[in-house]
Amino acid sequence: MTAGPWSARLRAHRGDQESAVRLHRALAPEAEREVPRAHCTLTLSPDGNVLLDIRTRDTGALRAALNTYLGWIDLAEATERVGHVAPAVRVPAPEALK
Repeated sequence: MTAGPWSARLRAHRGDQESAVRLHRALAPEAEREVPRAHCTLTLSPDGNVLLDIRTRDTGALRAALNTYLGWIDLAEATERVGHVAPAVRVPAPEALK
């Protein structure tokens, strides 16, 4: 592991602003929690992109953080694909379940 600081910027381009907002919301709790030895800042841009700025102290932490965030982005995209293919399911409002 090489001492740093090290950084990387990921740009996750979504087709539309609504999809970008969903991805930002999905990643926000993880970015706030922080991956060990790494810090990530999320930015939602008006052109349908989610920017991830990752900073670490060493290359091993950067590799781990990149793999982690790319995995979460892949999972979010897979969820979106399934959501577009699956028939609409009405979920009752919480008050209706009482």
